[in-house]
Amino acid sequence: MYKVGVIGPHSSVERILQLGKEYERTMEFVAFPYRDFQETEGIVREHDHALDVWLFSGQISYMIAKNTLQADDRLVFIQHTESGIYKSLLHMGYYQQEFLSKVSIDEITTSYLEQALQQIDITPQEIYVKTFDEKSSTQELINFHIDLYRSKKTKGALTCFEAVALALKEAGVPTYRISSTDMEIRQALRILDEKTWTFFYKDTQIGVQMVEIEHFDKISEKAKSSYQLQFFEMKVKETLLRYCEKLDGSLLEKGNGRYVIFSSRGAIEREIKMLQDTVSQLSEEADHTVSVGVGYGVTVHSAEINAERALQLSQEKEEHGIVIIREDGTLIQSAGEEDELSFSCRFDDKELIEKLKSVKISVKNYHKVTALIKRMNWNDFTVKDLAAHLYWDERNARRFLGSLCEVDLAEYIGEESLSSRGRPGKRYRLK
Repeated sequence: MYKVGVIGPHSSVERILQLGKEYERTMEFVAFPYRDFQETEGIVREHDHALDVWLFSGQISYMIAKNTLQADDRLVFIQHTESGIYKSLLHMGYYQQEFLSKVSIDEITTSYLEQALQQIDITPQEIYVKTFDEKSSTQELINFHIDLYRSKKTKGALTCFEAVALALKEAGVPTYRISSTDMEIRQALRILDEKTWTFFYKDTQIGVQMVEIEHFDKISEKAKSSYQLQFFEMKVKETLLRYCEKLDGSLLEKGNGRYVIFSSRGAIEREIKMLQDTVSQLSEEADHTVSVGVGYGVTVHSAEINAERALQLSQEKEEHGIVIIREDGTLIQSAGEEDELSFSCRFDDKELIEKLKSVKISVKNYHKVTALIKRMNWNDFTVKDLAAHLYWDERNARRFLGSLCEVDLAEYIGEESLSSRGRPGKRYRLK
């Protein structure tokens, strides 16, 4: 059963939990109601480790969570459609005998409102619209509606936020909430259900880990006797077996310092920290570098091929670390570390591929750089930035950027000098 965190105002969360009862066999819903949407950041930071997926009552809290967690593959929000607008307009027309005349509306974008009105062939009269984003404040929206009402420019307000609606009603402003309909909530729950099944298939995918103690021949040469070597190998196997036990996996010894562990993707991803600790322990015991390649696949064969490729990449990297290759070709370097980098090995943009080929740059390295820039949120960068984070030689990084500029994939935008000595650093930006 998957744990789903539900974030939104109290009334929305209650409705979601009520409609979500039909999925209670596969999903356990955990409520996280808020008074202000800005509370979303604190909620996801505190509770993300204990949940499988998040469901948001609106797009704003989803956007905040996406920025906070730097990912959206485990996030679903209830899509805002024209239905919620029509519902609030009907309420206003019924209770106030006013229909889109002298009204203030807050919306995430004007397009929803425009599309809704176009479909019913209505041109609004004296309507004031304020758009908002994740940086907006509740008080800002409250002031917008109240100022218009008190200056007699409006006779009522439509708002997307429960906190805004409550504050406006207390101030005496006739207010109608633009809220999700049951149909919209059910659609989001169906998407959520499909996503959890995707998680299930990923969780049960085959995972193969290849662990290799480098320069094992030197360890054999240094052993004073065959018994000493066997004792060392037994110690290594004991360390790996303890890790296998946690994974409920199986260990296969290939010889010459290489070991293969078979398990599931879900178990490996949950125990990535233990894998890091195991590798660190093996490195100390062997006094040599340990490389690890992890491969996922729908068959043992495809997972093994990915693990073999990942191991080779781990051995090629100066700092080694754990490298993972997923079934879709996504490559993850330094898995589990702060500087973890994820990018695709596959690409189908023929024009870009030809440009990279013309300057002898691999698609993998290009994706590695774009992934780093995205993760670091760089608007521009220097050769030193690139070299330091990718463990490249500065000369190679400079040549790489020069080649990208040559085929118009990057541009030189200026220089900076952090000290009075030395040459100023050139700054670049990807196009």
